[in-house]
Amino acid sequence: MKTEPVQFKAIIKQSGTMNAAFVEFPFSTEKLFNKKGQVKIKAIFDEKVEYRGSLAKMKSECHILGLTQEVRKQLGKTFGDEVSVFLLEDQEERTVEIAEDIALVFNKNPEAKVLFNNMSYTHKKEYIRWIEEAKKPETRENRKAKMITMIMAGKKGI
Repeated sequence: MKTEPVQFKAIIKQSGTMNAAFVEFPFSTEKLFNKKGQVKIKAIFDEKVEYRGSLAKMKSECHILGLTQEVRKQLGKTFGDEVSVFLLEDQEERTVEIAEDIALVFNKNPEAKVLFNNMSYTHKKEYIRWIEEAKKPETRENRKAKMITMIMAGKKGI
């Protein structure tokens, strides 16, 4: 397991025709992290934007690291631009902070709470972010109710 940071420069690439971006990881995850599959990482792009994510093999020859729209916006960069990447393996437990009003909804729906707790960090984060991004209180309330319905229907994420 590698504890020292890995640094490299990469070109931001577009995933097909979607507004989705990634950089290719130019090293062997097996040699650096003793892992062939997904590797949870902490990254800093251009020495200013922090990100927690994963290196993943996505039908690609090498592992890739996604760059969210938010990260690209903070960097002021897009497809074709170069970015410097400083990363290390993330061994901290990933937890999602749940606001009190959302926790109350789960307390009234214990079965949904169990299903939610069994979801991946990413799916939990998506649900909570979706609710918290609501601009109007009534939208927030509607989303909380819809989240419970979606979880009970087996939908893993937004």
